[in-house]
Amino acid sequence: MVDNPDFIGDRPDMTIDPLAEIVTLLRPSANFSKLVEYAGRWRIRRDVEGKPVYFAVLEGECRVVNAGQASIVVRAGDFVLLPATGDRAIDSIESMDPPPDGAVMTPTEIGEGRFRIGQVDQPVNLRMQVGICSFASPDAALLVSLLPAMVVARGEPRLTTLMDLVGDETRKARPGRDLVLERLLEVLLIEALRCGSGPGALPSLAQGLSDERLVAALRAMHARPAHPWTVSDLAAEAAMSRSAFFARFTSTIGIPPIEYLLTWRMALAKRLLRTRDLAIGQVAAEVGYGSASTFSTAFARHVGMPPMRFARVSDTAQ
Repeated sequence: MVDNPDFIGDRPDMTIDPLAEIVTLLRPSANFSKLVEYAGRWRIRRDVEGKPVYFAVLEGECRVVNAGQASIVVRAGDFVLLPATGDRAIDSIESMDPPPDGAVMTPTEIGEGRFRIGQVDQPVNLRMQVGICSFASPDAALLVSLLPAMVVARGEPRLTTLMDLVGDETRKARPGRDLVLERLLEVLLIEALRCGSGPGALPSLAQGLSDERLVAALRAMHARPAHPWTVSDLAAEAAMSRSAFFARFTSTIGIPPIEYLLTWRMALAKRLLRTRDLAIGQVAAEVGYGSASTFSTAFARHVGMPPMRFARVSDTAQ
């Protein structure tokens, strides 16, 4: 057993949960939660602040639109999580009979925690509980890249209950509010990701964790990121041939296995550089590199700056 709880390089506990690790590292916090009514023909663009969005459809139905892809219809009882921002974010959400292209509505507050979008003289055709959150982790973009751009979970009342709890907590000034919200959001995100990982879901880590073969390889990578993994090694963990494993991992999770491993190693390296006073060689060893120079080259290529500079910038920011 490893005495140091912060040690990363080799953690023999193979029951480690990669999804919980990533969500915890994201450090989610709630900005607000509100009830929104939609009337007539309407269209809204993705959150202008570029923050993660989640919503539960309480009544009615609407389309979620992404350029170049088929739109998805969501209905009462559905929960949608949009953790991605930037290029991977969806374009808009619109009524089933949307207005002409370019027409975008803005919400109007009609009561405490209640908003309305659309035509004031038209009946309401959709009600949703909508939440906006933030990821405090400096590595949020890196970690979110391991998650799907959109998660749709259908018929999961637990998610609606969690959203109600988040909404109630955001509107009250109770002691420990921020900590409670952080924990509720962690549970909400994990629940959404695992509920939205069934047949037909988008490629993602959650999909991989639902695959009885791939989950063994994923847990091995997270438990032993310093191990010199090859595709053949990981295929053996999954009890599959190399070619079958590579194809299944890539199609199920969305990126090849070694690219996934590299992304996870870089996230761990950034955390070590920010939070621990270690030499570059020590960081390199803990995330699976045989030399400081090899690690520095890989880190600079992936992050955009050498590790020493990243450590100085992070120290200044703190």
